[in-house]
Amino acid sequence: MRAETVIPCLPCRHLDDVLPFYEALGFEVTYRQERPNPYAAVLRGGIELHFFGVPEFDPVQSMATVVVLVPDTEALHVAFAAGLRRAYGKIPVSGIPRMTRPRRMQGTAGGFMVVDPGGNWVRISRYKDDADEPHPSEGRLARIVATAARQADARGDETAGIRVLENGLARHADAPSAQRLPALVYLAELRLRTGDRDGAAAVLADVETMELTAAERQALAKDLATAVELTADLAR
Repeated sequence: MRAETVIPCLPCRHLDDVLPFYEALGFEVTYRQERPNPYAAVLRGGIELHFFGVPEFDPVQSMATVVVLVPDTEALHVAFAAGLRRAYGKIPVSGIPRMTRPRRMQGTAGGFMVVDPGGNWVRISRYKDDADEPHPSEGRLARIVATAARQADARGDETAGIRVLENGLARHADAPSAQRLPALVYLAELRLRTGDRDGAAAVLADVETMELTAAERQALAKDLATAVELTADLAR
């Protein structure tokens, strides 16, 4: 006996707006029609999404969202990122479409967000477990980053996320460099998302001068790689 299946149907202006994007993410277009109404389906593993076209639809005004639970958000993000780099030359981090990076989020399961060309939010989340909450040994800034991610990534309010990070960094100015660096890198990303390129560059310059041990650099390899990507984005 087959289990129940739920398939979200999401709006877009034209099918050709969204289908190439999902193909870049590794989805297969399994169905498409233009008449009597534009409709298509995509599939990647256990993720199936359907789309319907509405020519007068405005992606900026979209309130459509779907939650996708996966065991490993990092692995899926790596695959999505590789596809977007091949198709677009980079990972779009602002505007529509865009994709955030995997992060823990205060009070909810960690993960990342994909906003497709139709303005639809595809929320990639982990099955929640205790690892979603920062450990006290990581310092208070780790919890502040998780709070900022809940605002900026989950809610899409980058201004609130920036405010949380700036206030937290000011309150914990004496925190070790290894604890400050993830907050600073995320702050640079949010400033870049909001179009503040000078502000992002200034934060990344601070990151570049931070003194870290070899062990700290290894532990912070993902954040340091993000800083390199953001610097490259600024150079474009």
